Amino acid sequence: MTRSCEAWICIPANHPSLPGHFPGAPIVPAVVMLDQIVDAAERTLERALCISGLPQVKFLAPLLPEQRALCALTLQGARMSFQVEHAGRLVARGTFALAAQPSEDAP
Repeated sequence: MTRSCEAWICIPANHPSLPGHFPGAPIVPAVVMLDQIVDAAERTLERALCISGLPQVKFLAPLLPEQRALCALTLQGARMSFQVEHAGRLVARGTFALAAQPSEDAP
């Protein structure tokens, strides 16, 4: 079964990673963008995701603090692909590998 959805991400100018990335001209670090993508996916899908890998990712343009970006997500089986766009420009795309969720009944 395939499920697609969209969510907005925006990293605030006071995010603690920004002063060092890069001083005087901050851009959103890739790891922060990936974290925001996972958070957006979990909010939109209304469930926790268990990420087991990142077999494919490409960052194509910088994302600046306070820029709102649209994240298109496609969940299919054990994969979640994403595309992030700002102002009609592709910023990032990739695929997360998902592990099975542990059962609440598991010891």
